[in-house]
Amino acid sequence: MGGWVEITLNRPERLNSFNDEMHLALRAALQGARDSGVRAALLTGAGRGFCAGQDLEERDPEKMQGRPDLGRTLAEFYNPLIRLIRALEFPVVCAVNGVAAGAGVSIALACDIVLAAESAKFVQSFARVGLVPDAGGSWALARLLGEARAKALALTAEPLPAATAAQWGLIWKVLPDDALMEQARGLTARLAEGPTLGLALTKKAIQAAGTNTLEEHLDLEAEYQRICGESPDYAEGVSAFLEKRAPNFTGRKE
Repeated sequence: MGGWVEITLNRPERLNSFNDEMHLALRAALQGARDSGVRAALLTGAGRGFCAGQDLEERDPEKMQGRPDLGRTLAEFYNPLIRLIRALEFPVVCAVNGVAAGAGVSIALACDIVLAAESAKFVQSFARVGLVPDAGGSWALARLLGEARAKALALTAEPLPAATAAQWGLIWKVLPDDALMEQARGLTARLAEGPTLGLALTKKAIQAAGTNTLEEHLDLEAEYQRICGESPDYAEGVSAFLEKRAPNFTGRKE
């Protein structure tokens, strides 16, 4: 698909909530994309919702022997998924086509660029079942929105409309429902034609900015710029600029 892949969460009858099988399938799809050398990925959901988080029927205490160990669920499934998305050396676009709730919000926010349909809502539903935001949810909320809004959303579980999410800086852009997928696919295709090495290192640099000191980050930028400057894409970009033509980036490191 032109150097990029579209991955769809596909349990629409359960609002694409996660069971163990879907966890493993999504992780395998992302790893397969990484190993096949694609240069961008698009994640979305089937049906009327993006993802309702964990399928609670899979973790119903009344149907389990002993107390549920939700920490183990995170350690074995959600946390490796979030780490994988953040570590992928290409952009990951998320098209939130409907409601995102619980860990479904966390997964969307782990992606690099989040687009949402006008009808979409983001719900920190953990408080409704006595849990805390997980899969990086409390981390992302605090950094993107600040403590006041993060606490209010997490403690009240009030739905956040997509337009407000974009206004507050939780996501990048809200689009008409009927335009979401066309624009998301166009954006992903455009990223796949870009200077992949530079985009990957840009992603890493921005993710590191929250914990680096300025001195550390200046050194990191210099290191990454040295790598990019030695790449074929930089040479091609400069040539295209001077020759007043569109660049033909390959994404190769050397």
